[in-house]
Amino acid sequence: MDKKYRILFVDDEDNVRLLYKTTFEREGYEVLLAKSGEEALDILQKDKDIDLIVMDIKMKGMSGLDALQRIVKEERKIPVILSTAYVSYQDDYMSWFADAYVVKQADFTQLKNEIKRLLGEKKK
Repeated sequence: MDKKYRILFVDDEDNVRLLYKTTFEREGYEVLLAKSGEEALDILQKDKDIDLIVMDIKMKGMSGLDALQRIVKEERKIPVILSTAYVSYQDDYMSWFADAYVVKQADFTQLKNEIKRLLGEKKK
């Protein structure tokens, strides 16, 4: 990897954010963390150099779907992966604005593959 891609992980669970940080820094990414949709939007307002967002849906305060709607409305061209423990949100039309939908699991293979795919498309 020439450029170190910057990924913003948004999840309200401390242990999940820590797991994302350690796992994806080992993969060679620069990891930014937010514990809510509101905090993610604040970070995006200040930092224009984020390559990808991985966001939980069910969070305290602003949900991931509400944050996604705000990101899309501002026409930010940042790929967003919704990562949630709930399969049912796939049917919610709001989740269709995301570039990918991954069900959380202990094995990050699917998430890693989606990140590589979306960052590969972004390079083109």
